[in-house]
Amino acid sequence: MLPAELSADQIAAGEALFRRSWQFVKSVPSLQFLPSPDRPEIAFAGRSNVGKSSLLNALVAHGGLARTSNTPGRTQELNFFEAPGVTLYLVDMPGYGFAKAPKAKVEAWTDLVNDYLRGRPNLLRVFLLVDARHGLKAIDRAVLELMDEAAVSYQGVLTKADKIKPGELADVLAATRSELEGHAAAHTIVPTTSAQTGAGIAELRAHIAEFCAAHGVGPT
Repeated sequence: MLPAELSADQIAAGEALFRRSWQFVKSVPSLQFLPSPDRPEIAFAGRSNVGKSSLLNALVAHGGLARTSNTPGRTQELNFFEAPGVTLYLVDMPGYGFAKAPKAKVEAWTDLVNDYLRGRPNLLRVFLLVDARHGLKAIDRAVLELMDEAAVSYQGVLTKADKIKPGELADVLAATRSELEGHAAAHTIVPTTSAQTGAGIAELRAHIAEFCAAHGVGPT
């Protein structure tokens, strides 16, 4: 059953955007290696081990597109993906927070995230992934403030929704929405997803496709 706010056409638009031959383009360890800003970008951010790569793989129905790992902090660069017929980059950002890596390395990729968010003119929206078991944490709030200051449009997405009971999930969702309502740059629709079960993936595709279409981005 579709959510009340989404139509079958919207769900189909999400399928059309994401069920394509998305491919890895390049990894960017510092801003000097960014691709030319010749097309819009949407990025996926979140704490280390929040499930960014798993969610991205679920969105494109490609289990090996983005590298996944049980080790927090495995993604240490900005990873860009593209698909034929869509003038858009998907960007898998390094996780912030805890990581099993030398402190200097953690600081380097944290700076990369911050600089990218502040200065990428073609960045349309950041999807901020939040582990449904924990909700927003202090380090997430620091990123919210950064995106507010940079006037970057962003939207929360709950991940790992299958890991908690429905009542607890509803409470975390309500708390997340309430907090995001206090941020001018935040979009207050917060999809709940599970990369493992597929729950909420079609709805998230639809939200992203609708947002992209509003900015003139879509399949050709």
